[in-house]
Amino acid sequence: MDRRGVLRLAALGAPAAGLLAAAPARAGTPRVAADYEVAVCEQYHNQVQIHPAGTAWSPSTLRWSFAPGTANGWSNLSEVKFRNTAQFGEVALVAASGGRAGIVDVTSKTATGTGDLLWSATPGNNPHAIERIPDIGAIVVATSGGYLFVYGPTAISRPSTLALVQTIPYAGAHGLWYDDVHGKLWAIGQGRATPFTVTGTYRDTRLSAKDGDVNIGSGNLGHSLDASYADSSVLLASHTAGVIAIDKVSHAVTTIASVGAVKSYSRTAAGESLWVQATGSTYHGDTRNWVNPAVQFFDASGAASFTRSLSYGAEFYKARLHNVAFH
Repeated sequence: MDRRGVLRLAALGAPAAGLLAAAPARAGTPRVAADYEVAVCEQYHNQVQIHPAGTAWSPSTLRWSFAPGTANGWSNLSEVKFRNTAQFGEVALVAASGGRAGIVDVTSKTATGTGDLLWSATPGNNPHAIERIPDIGAIVVATSGGYLFVYGPTAISRPSTLALVQTIPYAGAHGLWYDDVHGKLWAIGQGRATPFTVTGTYRDTRLSAKDGDVNIGSGNLGHSLDASYADSSVLLASHTAGVIAIDKVSHAVTTIASVGAVKSYSRTAAGESLWVQATGSTYHGDTRNWVNPAVQFFDASGAASFTRSLSYGAEFYKARLHNVAFH
C-alpha cells in the first residue's frame, strides 16, 4: 500500500443498524479487507503511532511514531492528522491536551523527543484538534477551553514563521477538518458544527462563519471530525450521544450510530470503519474514562469485526486512517 494510504472513492457504506446491533469482536482474523494503515493517539506511552490494520499490532508492525515525552505541554496526545506539503512532503499535525500543538517531519521512522518538530505553539486551553489550510500554510488549533487559534506564516515554505493572527471564541471546540472541495474549515463543539470561510493569505489569514451553524443537539458536545473516504459529500462526526454524517452543502445531519462516548470515527473507501469508544482505563492507577485499551473495527455491513490493542499496554484516545487527503 502507498505510504500515504491514499484511498479510492466509493459509495457511502454501512447502515446504522449494523453498528447498533453489533457486539464488540475480539482481536483475531479480520473479516474485512483491512488494506490500510491506522494512526492512533496512544496516551499510556504518550505516542502517536501508525500500524497496519490487517495484522495484530506490536513493535514489529510499527510504521512510524512520535514520542515527545510528557514535559512542556506534550502530555496526553489527543490529535493527529497527516498532510502533504510542497516543501517537506508529508507532515504530521499533532496536538496534546497538556497544552501543545505542532507540525512534525515524518521523514524518520521514529521521532523520539521533539527534534523532528518543524513548528510548535502553546495555545493552552486543552488542545484537541489541529488542521492545516492548504496553499497558504496557515494552521488552526481547536481547544476544548473554548477557542479556535489561527496561525499565519510569512512564507508557506517556512512553518517556523507561523504566528497567532486570530482568536475565535468557540464553546467546547474539539474537532477540525478542512473541506478542500468547497474551501471551508469545519469546526465542531458544544451543540454545533460550523463551516468557516477562509479569507486572506499568510499573516492576513482570517476565518469567518458566513454559512451559519449545523445543529447537532444543544446537549451534545461535538468531538471529532473526519473525512468519509467512501463519500466525499459528507463529513463524519462524533458527539456525546452518537456518530453522525454532515452533508457539506445542505448541512443535513444523518445518524450513523446512536452510541455515546465515541472519541473518533473513520471510514474507508470500501465502507469499512473504526472507532475509539471511551470505556476507561486504570493503567495509571486512576480512572481515565476518556480512553480505551483497544480500537474497534467494523466491516462494510457495520458488523463489529475485530479489535486492535498493544500487548505492552495502551490507552487509545483517537484513531483515524493514515491518509493525507482532505476528501
